[in-house]
Amino acid sequence: MSAKKVLLRFIFFLLCCCLISPLAQAPPAGVPAAGKHKATEKIVIVLAMHGEPPTDFPKDEFATFFALHARRAFAGAGGEDLNQRYADLDAKMRRWPRTAENDPFYAGSQEMAVHFRRATGYEVIVGFNQFCAPSVEEALEEAVAQKAGKIIVITPMMTPGGRHSTTEIPTAIKRAQQRHPDVPIEYAWPFDLSEVAEFLAHRIQQMNKETN
Repeated sequence: MSAKKVLLRFIFFLLCCCLISPLAQAPPAGVPAAGKHKATEKIVIVLAMHGEPPTDFPKDEFATFFALHARRAFAGAGGEDLNQRYADLDAKMRRWPRTAENDPFYAGSQEMAVHFRRATGYEVIVGFNQFCAPSVEEALEEAVAQKAGKIIVITPMMTPGGRHSTTEIPTAIKRAQQRHPDVPIEYAWPFDLSEVAEFLAHRIQQMNKETN
C-alpha cells in the first residue's frame, strides 16, 4: 500500500474519532446534559397598588360608603346589616368600569405594569388594596391560575409603617399561602430606605439638569 493511501486512511480514522466521541458523550434523549439547569420556574409578579374610587361613582352611595368605612375603621363594626351594606357598596365600587378619565390612578397602574413587564421579563398582575378590582388576593389567585412556580409580591409604597404595606398585603399573602401551600409566595418589601433616598435624589438631579 502506498504511503499516500496510508496517510488518507489515517486522516479518515481521525475524522471518525472526532465525530464518534461527542456522540458517545451525549446524554440519552430527554436527559439534560451535565452542567445544564432545568427550565427556569415560571415567576409571576403581583404589583400591589393602593387603589382609588372612580370619580363617576354615584355620589349618594359614595357618601354612604365612606361613612360606613369610617365607622368600621374608627368606631368598630356596626352590626350585620351595616356590614353587609358596606360589603355590597365595596363590591360595587371595586367592579365599577374604569377608564383613564374616571380613574387616572388605575390607568397609571396598568401603564406601570407594562413597563415592569419589559424591565423584568416576567408576567405582572396588578392588584389593589382598596376601592378597585382585582384585589390583591384576587391577583394572587390569578397568578396561581397561571401556573406560577413562584409568586413575588411588590408594592411601590416605599415608606414603612403604612397599614396597606405593613398589614393588609402580608395578610392577603398569608391567606393565599394557606390556600396554595405548594406555591411559594415572596413579599419583596420593605425597601432599603437609603436606596429609596438615592432614587429620589437622582430624580432631583435630573430635574436640576433640565432646568439649568
